Amino acid sequence: MSAGGAEVTVPLDALELPPPGLHRLHRSTVLPGAEFERARETLLTGDLHRRAGLEVAASHTPLREGAEVHLRIGLGPLHLPAPCRVLRVIDELDCAGFAYGTLPGHPEAGIEQFLLTRTPTGLVRLHLDAVSRPATWYARLGAPAARLVQSLVTTRYLRALT
Repeated sequence: MSAGGAEVTVPLDALELPPPGLHRLHRSTVLPGAEFERARETLLTGDLHRRAGLEVAASHTPLREGAEVHLRIGLGPLHLPAPCRVLRVIDELDCAGFAYGTLPGHPEAGIEQFLLTRTPTGLVRLHLDAVSRPATWYARLGAPAARLVQSLVTTRYLRALT
């Protein structure tokens, strides 16, 4: 499952200070009736991605810093591999999530962060933040379609916990 110690394609700090040429994405949603602990478990075990329709193979679950997450997008022989490495895990009383960076072989070069928050009143919200750019010839050639796929998958992530 190892990507041979390959470096992530974009540094973690790109979420806060994106270099020129990176597309920024931020979406969030309230999860009506969600139980924070159950949503936390779904997120940190990779089940959020499974519920969104991706195949997931992770070197460690629950996810931890340094874990490799190999995603497959698509069906059967028509799939794209999307290897990532977990760069940060947040696991606090009212905040849980992780950020991963793409590895060589992923169609995009970037960072994506998934964060659950719980307010004092118990309201649970899922936040997704990403910065990316096409990393492969086919992602560059199909950049408009790649952005559409990213938007669709993001919507599926946001719906996966409700």
